[in-house]
Amino acid sequence: MPISIQFTQSYVGGSWKDSRSGKTYEVVDPSTSKCIARVSDCDAQDATQAVDAAHQALKSWQSKTSVERHGLLIKWFQLVQQSADMLAEIMTLESGKPLSESYAEVNYAASYIEWFAEEAKRVYGDVIPAVSPDKKMLVQRQGVGVCAAITPWNFPLAMITRKAAPALAAGCTMVLKPAEATPLSALALAYLAGKASIPAGVFNVVTASHGVDVGKVFSQDARIKKLSFTGSTAVGKLLLKQCADTVKRVSMELGGNAPFIVFNDADIEQAVAGAIASKYRNTGQTCVCANRFYVQSGIYDRFVKALSDAVKSMKVGHGLDEGVVQGPLINQASFNKVAGLVQDAKQKGAEVVVGGEPHSLGGLFYQPTILGNISSDMDIVHQEIFGPVAAISVFEDEADVIEKANNTPYGLAAYFYSKDIARVWRVSEALEYGMVGINEGVISTAMAPFGGVKESGMGREGSQYGMDEYLELKYLCMGGLN
Repeated sequence: MPISIQFTQSYVGGSWKDSRSGKTYEVVDPSTSKCIARVSDCDAQDATQAVDAAHQALKSWQSKTSVERHGLLIKWFQLVQQSADMLAEIMTLESGKPLSESYAEVNYAASYIEWFAEEAKRVYGDVIPAVSPDKKMLVQRQGVGVCAAITPWNFPLAMITRKAAPALAAGCTMVLKPAEATPLSALALAYLAGKASIPAGVFNVVTASHGVDVGKVFSQDARIKKLSFTGSTAVGKLLLKQCADTVKRVSMELGGNAPFIVFNDADIEQAVAGAIASKYRNTGQTCVCANRFYVQSGIYDRFVKALSDAVKSMKVGHGLDEGVVQGPLINQASFNKVAGLVQDAKQKGAEVVVGGEPHSLGGLFYQPTILGNISSDMDIVHQEIFGPVAAISVFEDEADVIEKANNTPYGLAAYFYSKDIARVWRVSEALEYGMVGINEGVISTAMAPFGGVKESGMGREGSQYGMDEYLELKYLCMGGLN
């Protein structure tokens, strides 16, 4: 076991615990397919015990002042920053992403803790003008209570802090189930929370190889007042149905099918840099990845040539190796999906510009790929690729490309490049997406609201709006004040 991996039990009520059954499961390095650790394999009863701990800790945590919660969160933030070497190595080993990206994610994850530590001190209320002289009318904002979170593997730290930090800042306690593939980052984060003196039961982590039973506890236990989920639309819909019986508050960050539009008047160098950042970060395995490229005919050839030159230079390999910028896909199912989408496109007439095949390294490595001549009858246009494949179509007309971009049930992120300010406003307002990158391929930050529309989910994470997701409004009407 690598020296950085020290925590393999669930973290419940401030203690490290084996699963009730004693079962464990393997965590595998996707670059080598070798086991790097065995962690507790929890079930519904284990999850219920974690809810017990969060419920028991709630009143004490709520009673702390916002300044006290701020101070504890700042300690957590500082420890995450100081532990960057450990956290980055763990992340690369369990997710496969290049070490440079893992370091960047440590800073990104920490930024959410810092941001919401500050927001804890800014949970303001209101005084409403009274309807009569003997009344005072006020509005308070209070934490919703015990919260649950289910997070994905592709950003195993940041997707946790984006949920846990606002919850804790608001005075809520939390029970987390990290992704099966990447529990080690979550457990290391829990260790640092304990080291920061965040009280027992305030932040709990339950690991499990199959999340269905744990998910049912999270969605059906009446003591949990809020569920936050990042993952597939299909699972999100199931959780929404399960949450309905106890009328929980929910945040859902679900699937995407992001268009990346390059108009004739775009700065090509800038557009290519944005395309590389948006498409190939984490080997194309991000929820806001550019999925469908639309390039206007006047610059199509130049854009494809410039993008091809950049993609051909990418070094593929184990994330801990020097100079690597593209790692493996996370598992065999993901590899098969990417290979299948590329094969379907090729059979239907797509042009292979770069790559288009499994990588010579074998295993779960796939060549960074560019496909041209993409048409709407190809599966790759309609499914989230989640791999290092840029699928490019040519277009002529602005109105037509907006219609194509919006022709999807998803609405998470969209990107477009243009130097025409009138077009910038027209296209920005016409795109049916929760987030739009304009001449920019990287849009996420703790200070901005992250989330989608349509079947990409509901609610926002990050920013002042992300705090609202964990707060309830309480109206106070005081009478008899003559």
